[in-house]
Order: sequence, then C-alpha cells, then structure tokens
Amino acid sequence: MNISIVVTQEEHYKYAQEICDTIESSALLRGTGIAKRTPEYIQKKMEKKDAVIALDKGKFAGFCYIESWQDSNYVAHSGLIVHPDYRNLGLAKKIKSFVFDYSLKKYPNAKVFGITTGLAVMKINSDLGYKPVPFSELTTDPSFWNGCKTCTNYEILKSKDNKMCLCTGMLYDPKEKPKDPPKHPFNVRIWNRLKEIKAALFLEKK
Repeated sequence: MNISIVVTQEEHYKYAQEICDTIESSALLRGTGIAKRTPEYIQKKMEKKDAVIALDKGKFAGFCYIESWQDSNYVAHSGLIVHPDYRNLGLAKKIKSFVFDYSLKKYPNAKVFGITTGLAVMKINSDLGYKPVPFSELTTDPSFWNGCKTCTNYEILKSKDNKMCLCTGMLYDPKEKPKDPPKHPFNVRIWNRLKEIKAALFLEKK
C-alpha cells in the first residue's frame, strides 16, 4: 500500500459522503457517542483547507478536519476516522500527527484541544503532548458544545452544565512547552478503569 496524507482540495469533495458513512458506522459498531456531520459540512471544511485526507491510489483510507473557535484561539481535530480496510496499520496516528502539525502552522497562536471517549485517541493525543484537563480549560464557545447535541451522551453533558461528561478533555498549549513526548507514558489500563468509574457514576445518576 502507498498511502498518502494531504490537505484536502476540490478533487476530494467526492469523498464527503463516504467519510460521513464511515464515521457513523464506526461509532455504531463501538457503541460510542459521536457528533454527527453532514457531507455538506465536511465539504465546507475541505473547501477551507481545514481538513486532511488519506488515500491509497484514489481509495479513501482516512480523514480528519480542524475546527476553530474564539477568533482561532482554540482549535480541535474532529472526525478522525480510518476506513475498516486500513485499520491496525498505525494510520490513525499518522493522520493525527499530520493534522496536528498542519494546524500548528495554520493557527500558530491557538491552543489545541479535544474531547473523546476513545482510549486509542487519548493515547495518540498524549504522545503528541496533550494533557488531560477539566472542561473549564477548553473553549467556552457555545457552537462547540452545540455540536455535541447529536451525541448519545449529550444529556449527561447538559445535566452537568457542559462541565463534565463521559468524554475526557485534553489540551495542548504551544506556549507552555514544545511538542515532546510526555514524561509519564499513557497507561491504557489505568485510563480504562477511570473511564469505567466515570461512566458508572454518571449513568447511575441519569
């Protein structure tokens, strides 16, 4: 396989529907919450060059896009997805690293953040230098949190006044330190246990 990762252009608009379908089917398979996006929304991200795509000789292999808030003081990477045919090859990490470096160049003054329930994404973020933070350190822009309305866990977020959810908030501040591997390696077993405890506490109070 000869997979290339590039910033999106007009020739990539045709993949928008497949990208949406792959994101949705993956979320259903994992049983996790996810903010749904339309092909039109994905195409707009492509038009603004706020997205990257991975292709294997013209076949869709993976995707991720950039969101920005509060006058581009905060950016996040959303919709990270790898086609089922290309999973377990380390492609997700390559896409994430590519879009991370690209967003630092395009938005040099922005803090990069994300919220996720996926342990694989947490590990990738941790390797890039993100750190876990409370939601209070993330963007306060209502449009970001409104994007969570289509997530299956939105009622939990709403009940906690956008301060907590099953997701974990992670932040990279370029002014704080350079992009180095974290001093304390990501421990999947510990994070999985914390995730289970969090879910038990929130779900029993619903």
